[in-house]
Amino acid sequence: MKIKNAISISSPLLLMVGLLFTLPLIAQDTPIGPESTEVATQGTPVAAASTDSLRNAAQNPVANLISVPIQENLNFGISPGNRTQSVMNLQPVIPLSLSKDWNLITRWITPIIYQPLPLPLPSGQLQTGVYGLGDLNPSFFLSPKKSKVIWGVGPTFVLPTATNTTFLGQGKLSMGPSAVVLVQPPHWTIGALANNYWSVAGHSNLDKPAVNQFLLQWFVNYNMKKGWYLTSQPTITANWRATGDYRWNVPNGGGVGRIMKLGFQPVNITAQFYGNAVHPPGTSSWTFKTQISLLFPKLTPEQKKGLLQKALKEMDQEPNKE
Repeated sequence: MKIKNAISISSPLLLMVGLLFTLPLIAQDTPIGPESTEVATQGTPVAAASTDSLRNAAQNPVANLISVPIQENLNFGISPGNRTQSVMNLQPVIPLSLSKDWNLITRWITPIIYQPLPLPLPSGQLQTGVYGLGDLNPSFFLSPKKSKVIWGVGPTFVLPTATNTTFLGQGKLSMGPSAVVLVQPPHWTIGALANNYWSVAGHSNLDKPAVNQFLLQWFVNYNMKKGWYLTSQPTITANWRATGDYRWNVPNGGGVGRIMKLGFQPVNITAQFYGNAVHPPGTSSWTFKTQISLLFPKLTPEQKKGLLQKALKEMDQEPNKE
């Protein structure tokens, strides 16, 4: 589907930025759960832990925590015409318990893309592009429930699901290994996620080139009071089949985030800027990224009862509007 005005693409971005900087004025600063709750790790239920505990779990890609991140990426400066690409990723993360010692963490990335067409346009004319679904990217991590260094390994796949293969997808079924490792000393989360995948089936190489791509995302978070944190999590990519300046994309930057509650719903909200120090000619030179993650910690029966009692108490304390 072709569209001529991409201004509406930014509405989810504006919404999330507004949430980050205005909701702290009305969001609850009370802990997500009792302060005495044990800090959540892979070996304990994330549960209704304190804000700091839930923040640690939200920053851990293989934590025992169900989350639904909605991430908007605006990639600026695409040639010709200094255009903007929009990629909204829906990427639910669901942990499954395999045994008393192991979890299987599933993550599905569903991209919804606005891709500006590479057509020169007269000055002042709105850009033309294609909008639709991109290729799905499911990943699976086998991770121990108890470990001093948190880690996970497993396969990653790229499924040729794009609604427009010419502009929005690779047209290939690809697969390869993926791994993540991190540590969480006091106030910090430090780690990296990496994968490499190769095409194994799909469109003829005459129509769409074979795929051999690498991804490395290192992440550093410094956690502050009241759920706030500073973050840097650039995603470095390499197309091994390309040569010269067309192979690497290397961003640098960071941003700020906060764990808070919207009513009784814990959320993780971030806003980040990245400049691409190295990038293929004609591609984006900088990116603005926002994300809101809905967090669904696992609760014990006692914690469910406590939260219900707290909710009823707050309802009883509300003034009678009749």
